[in-house]
Amino acid sequence: MASHDAVTGQVVLDAPAVNDFNGAMMIDILLVAGGYLLGSISTAIIVCKLMGLPDPRTEGSRNPGATNVARLGGKKAAALTLIGDMLKGLIPVLIAHALHASPTVLAATALAAFLGHLYPVFFGFQGGKGVATALGVIYGLYWPVGLFTTGIWLAMAAVFRYSSLAALTAILLTPLGFLWLKPDMPVIIAMLIITVILYWRHRSNIANLLSGKEGKISFGKRG
Repeated sequence: MASHDAVTGQVVLDAPAVNDFNGAMMIDILLVAGGYLLGSISTAIIVCKLMGLPDPRTEGSRNPGATNVARLGGKKAAALTLIGDMLKGLIPVLIAHALHASPTVLAATALAAFLGHLYPVFFGFQGGKGVATALGVIYGLYWPVGLFTTGIWLAMAAVFRYSSLAALTAILLTPLGFLWLKPDMPVIIAMLIITVILYWRHRSNIANLLSGKEGKISFGKRG
C-alpha cells in the first residue's frame, strides 16, 4: 500500500509494501547468485576424478568440457559430463521460472549460470567453453528454442562432422530462434551476449577450422 505525505505531497510506501519489495529483490539476487554458483560446479573435473581419468585441465585440449572428456575417457564419461553441464544451466532457470521471475531476472540467471561454467569460483575461474551449459540455459528459457538449437547442431554435425562448427552455427542462430518463438528482449540480449562470448572462447577452434586443422567428431575406443 502507498499513501501521500500531507506536508510534502510525496508518495510514501507503507511498511508491508517496502518489505514485499525488499523480499522480492532478495529472491532475484539469490536466483542470479545461485545460478552462478551452480554453474561453477565443474562436471568434467568431478567425472574425471570419480572415474580415475586425467584432469581435463591438463590433458588433451586442456578444456574441462564433454568433448575433451570424450578423448580422455570415452562415451560414458563424455555423456555424464554433457548431462551435468546441461543440468547446471537448466536447473537455475527452471527454478527462476517456478518463482515467477521477470524476463530480466530469468535472463540474468541464465547468463550467470553460463558465466559460472566459464569462470567457476570453485576451480580458479578456469572453466570450459560453455556449449552444453548454454544449451541447458536455452532449454530452461524456452524448450522449443532448445529443440531448434539442437536440430541445427545435429544437422551440422551429421553433414560436416565438426563439433565446434555445429555448435557455433547453432548458437549463432539461437537468438533468431528466440526472436521468432519467444521474443522477450532481455532474453534475446542475454543470448546475444552468450553468443559473442562463445565465439570468443572458441577462437582457437575457429582458427583451426579455417586452416583445416580442426579434429572431427570422434570418440575413443574406450566406452
